[in-house]
Amino acid sequence: MKSMKTFFGVLAAASLLFSVNAFAQENANRDENGNVVRGPYETNALGDNWFVGGAIGANSTWNWKNTGKIPFVTAPGLAIDLTVGKWISPEWGFGFRWSGLTNDVPYTTNPFTYPLFGNAQSQFTADFLINMSSLIDGYMESRTWTWVMYPFAGIEFYGNWNPLKANHEWILGLGSKVFWHPEWIGEKWDLTIDNRFGMTPDAAIAPNDGGLIDFPFALTIGAAYKIGKSGFQRHSSVVPAIIPVPFTTEQYEDLSGKVAELEKENAALKDKIAALENEVAPLRQLVNGQTYLYDNGTFTAVDAAAGAPVTLYFDCGSATLSAREKAHFEYFTKNVVNENTKLSVNGYADKQTGSAKRNQQLSEQRVKTVVDLLKKAGAAEENIESAAHGATVQPFDSAAKNRVVTIEVK
Repeated sequence: MKSMKTFFGVLAAASLLFSVNAFAQENANRDENGNVVRGPYETNALGDNWFVGGAIGANSTWNWKNTGKIPFVTAPGLAIDLTVGKWISPEWGFGFRWSGLTNDVPYTTNPFTYPLFGNAQSQFTADFLINMSSLIDGYMESRTWTWVMYPFAGIEFYGNWNPLKANHEWILGLGSKVFWHPEWIGEKWDLTIDNRFGMTPDAAIAPNDGGLIDFPFALTIGAAYKIGKSGFQRHSSVVPAIIPVPFTTEQYEDLSGKVAELEKENAALKDKIAALENEVAPLRQLVNGQTYLYDNGTFTAVDAAAGAPVTLYFDCGSATLSAREKAHFEYFTKNVVNENTKLSVNGYADKQTGSAKRNQQLSEQRVKTVVDLLKKAGAAEENIESAAHGATVQPFDSAAKNRVVTIEVK
């Protein structure tokens, strides 16, 4: 019994420590003015951001008896949690949880004289998940600790191992869970520590002790596995909504006339494009990747390496190129890169946010993203030199500009 009480104490202390540390980590989720960066985010598909989890620990119950107003805590029992949930946004989600197995409920004020595996007791609940880390400090994909609060409601089963045969009552409560993502655990896994406190009618626990309300509580540790695409990607820009405005018949006819004129102009432009295509056609047999200057009907080959390095900028804490930067990259590779092009790729991170270790990792991830795209675009791997500098080198004069990968033709 002493060992079970010690187990409760260790889990409680660890839970408090993890919740505090959920905010004591690198803060890379700020803009240049120090403000928290929030959405909007890309649509979260039905199959995205699901997780399943399992945990083991101990549970018990606190009871306030009517007779003599004597409070007592039951002997601890084995708690096993099985959870499935989904994040709807970076701030909130939902889950369903089955938890049990035992909780020795005595009918005296001396509960610790009873065996560990006493009364069958389990719960099935719906949990409303509130990501406190994202709610308070904004969403951050690289966050190591995530603190979640969850109110829950459901059914308390008691008296039989089979829920179909067991008695049942309602249960309400509040829980706190920390998702810990150490580097060594892999992309899809999190470790978890969970503590919760519920309220249920006394009939669900000890119907003969004269109490009114019982308060079951539990502490567990376990792991969660992410299913489908995980994380949220911010929109690069917000497209304003277009609200239709009624207009008159005269306005409609005027607009129709303008549309007809624009269609004629469009047809004329298509003819010009076709003529230019015919003019360029003889040059399509030249070396792939060569760059030309056009002047007075004459095309002159130029050295693409003479230009300045290409710069590809990343969002804070991200190693993924935005749609705009991908277009920038594709234009460069289409006009310059081939299997014989020799390239130098260098990655950086801004020193204003994140630890030195995190910044080094981030610059390495950014370099890898660009090198992989260069190889897909036709560059030979042996012709690519790459280096990741973390935040030790700051090539530009602002934090936003230093979240960058440069590509230079050698």
